[in-house]
Amino acid sequence: MVLSGHEIRRQLNANIVIDPFDETKLNPNSYNLTLHDELLIYEEVVLDMRRSNRVRRMAIPEEGLVLQPHQLYLGRTVERTETHNYVPMIEGRSSIGRLGLFVHVTAGFGDVGFCGFWTLEMFAVQPVRIYAGVSICQIFYHDISGTYTEYASDKYQNNNDIQPSMLFKELSPNGNDPQKTLSFGLGGQ
Repeated sequence: MVLSGHEIRRQLNANIVIDPFDETKLNPNSYNLTLHDELLIYEEVVLDMRRSNRVRRMAIPEEGLVLQPHQLYLGRTVERTETHNYVPMIEGRSSIGRLGLFVHVTAGFGDVGFCGFWTLEMFAVQPVRIYAGVSICQIFYHDISGTYTEYASDKYQNNNDIQPSMLFKELSPNGNDPQKTLSFGLGGQ
């Protein structure tokens, strides 16, 4: 079951934190989150899952920034959220989707207990000009049933910035050193 806007408001500062909160962004069953003024883009031509890939930071100027097709842009929400006893999810707003802008490539599903800013994996179908502070996506909340353990990952929990992929932490032997990667031999080597 998805929480209504009235229930989201009722759960504020208890099971749901949205900071800053603006009453005008509350919808019938979601809340609009806004785009921060910075983006990251990967500098690598080929991204490597086993390594920390280099990124470059870019500011979104007041006159906007044109996103180009065939380029992944990582952004983040202005709002920091915290969710307990519900499953948070984000989706792009339909008005944004109708401009051919994907707001999250595949990562719109959150975990109960997540605390932090939402990293957005943005991809444009055609060139599109974006602006900082625009309502870029919406967060909504599902009930959860059964016993559960809250999210507590050392990769993304309590983040303070845009988060590039940290998959390398799962794939490296000691969980942290991206230079010491697993070696998968062929033929028993």
